[in-house]
Amino acid sequence: MQQEALKIKRNHRMLYICQYLVEHPNELISLSQFVDYFNCAKSSISEDIDFVREVFEYNQLGNIQTVAGVAGGVIYYPAVKEEEVQSLFAAIEERLQDGKRILPGNYVYVADILEDAITLNKIAKLIATRYQHQEIDAVMTIETKGIGLSVAVARYLNVPYVVVRRGSSDSEGSTLSVNYVSGSLQTVMKMELSKRSLAPGSKVLIVDDFLRNGGTINGLLTMLEEFECQAAGICVFAENTDQEKQELPRYVSLVQVQINFNEDARHFELRIKPGSFFKE
Repeated sequence: MQQEALKIKRNHRMLYICQYLVEHPNELISLSQFVDYFNCAKSSISEDIDFVREVFEYNQLGNIQTVAGVAGGVIYYPAVKEEEVQSLFAAIEERLQDGKRILPGNYVYVADILEDAITLNKIAKLIATRYQHQEIDAVMTIETKGIGLSVAVARYLNVPYVVVRRGSSDSEGSTLSVNYVSGSLQTVMKMELSKRSLAPGSKVLIVDDFLRNGGTINGLLTMLEEFECQAAGICVFAENTDQEKQELPRYVSLVQVQINFNEDARHFELRIKPGSFFKE
């Protein structure tokens, strides 16, 4: 960052600092960056950040923490207000009850919700706030419907995202493959990941759009074992609670759906309730 030599008012500095912090969540930012940009004293920047911190905390916009030392600086941790969480779930519930969403194999169509940029961003921010203090090194998903959500979560956590493929690609280079049992087809399938994607010992957050049987999640866990990595968490947008699942480690879902048959209307309908994400 570099700013032309001119006198910047304090309110201008604070607006810029606010914007910069919001655009760089979960990233340690040296105070010298702002000092050099505005060509002002470090004490002035510290006072600006203290004021910004008070505003953020008062309005529940997140927390700004100061790290002391030569390599220190400030880190912005996003937060989501409780009323925003309730509003988000109400909007998701309304969307899920609209239209024909029950698909063959006891799947539920959720792609349109995760393709809505504003809704996707809110969901991703909510997920990131849960895991942002767990030293996540990467976010992992499997192609294709979970990619958008994993990218958005990774952006808030300020870490890379990793996409496991169901088929090989020439652009991936050397890959490692594992077999897993598909929950929908009950057949053995293969997934692959480039050997350059993860460093051994990485703590990885698994994110996916829909959980039915758990076969895909178990495949991703096997993949992490092959890379000598650890699953720091498993979070899915929605899960079918009617479906018997494979044995899984602890996971959370934002939305739980049940497929019920309405005897009066003679058709299937969805029952929707908050997932375990909101119960812990």
